[in-house]
Amino acid sequence: MLRSIEGNFNNPKVHELLVKHFIELRAASPEGSAHVLDIDGLKHSSIKFWSLWNDKMLTGCGALKFLDKNHGEFKSIRVHDNFRKKGYGIEVINHLISEAKKLNVKKLSIETGAGDFFIPARKLFKICGFKPCKPFAHYKEDINSIYLTKFIS
Repeated sequence: MLRSIEGNFNNPKVHELLVKHFIELRAASPEGSAHVLDIDGLKHSSIKFWSLWNDKMLTGCGALKFLDKNHGEFKSIRVHDNFRKKGYGIEVINHLISEAKKLNVKKLSIETGAGDFFIPARKLFKICGFKPCKPFAHYKEDINSIYLTKFIS
């Protein structure tokens, strides 16, 4: 079972994972279609961020942005390269869903890329029960984005 730490941005391992995440997502997304938040963006009061650990090894991270009291958006979900393709992506998402339930969120949404780079993420969200939806919050129709949502209880 993974152990989670809320916040933890100053941990060098967390910082390194997030920087890698930002660089890769910005490189894989056309100009104007990259919606990844930097660390300062993740520190906003409307966002809760968790790093997830397997003993002392950083496994992944993810954030929940409150769009309103019942609707949250997942941000910056990332599995460390050492844990990819081993089922940890599902564990990270399930942890975030569990945290969202504790916070009384009823609906979760996510924006991800439409390109080939994002195929693994889209497969993972489908496995976790997310379905296609229209753009939500500030998002607009964009051929480079896929919008997904899931109701939780």
